[in-house]
Amino acid sequence: MAIPQVKFREIVFQLLYSFDTGHAEEEDLTQLLMKELAVTKNTLRQAHDKVHQIQALKNELDKSIAGVSQSYGFERIQSVERNILRLGTYELLYDKAIPAKVAIVEAMRLARKFGSPESASFVNAILDNLYKTSLGEPVSSPIIKQRFEELEEGDRLSNLGNEIRTQESKDHGTSEIS
Repeated sequence: MAIPQVKFREIVFQLLYSFDTGHAEEEDLTQLLMKELAVTKNTLRQAHDKVHQIQALKNELDKSIAGVSQSYGFERIQSVERNILRLGTYELLYDKAIPAKVAIVEAMRLARKFGSPESASFVNAILDNLYKTSLGEPVSSPIIKQRFEELEEGDRLSNLGNEIRTQESKDHGTSEIS
């Protein structure tokens, strides 16, 4: 039985992210994802095939993304968003079976699920501009810059919240010992 395209896309993203961040072995990831996501080896083989197609075009995808994100460097994009953008850009520019709007909406969904609301806005701005560029329309750099600044602010606030919780835990632990 075939799995829904939404779940398949999540598996592809997870593989892309894993390869990008941890240099994981393909067979190890296959076994882990089969167990955790309850999918077949055939499904993961298909997902690996799509990942290999994306990785074969990685330089072109990254150049396309960097081309519309002119207000900052590609290397500043966090790994979650970077890999969602690679998948979304691949679907937008190279996978003709997927309508452009579906590729953008699905990338935003992945960003909300695996990133943050700010991630979704940022991914939308980048992919929307890529789509417009593919149609010959001009890029809107101020919108992308604004979305990136919102993303950075969200990350900063999240990190600050983590620091506060860590400090409160330490303080709470210290007061119990006294």
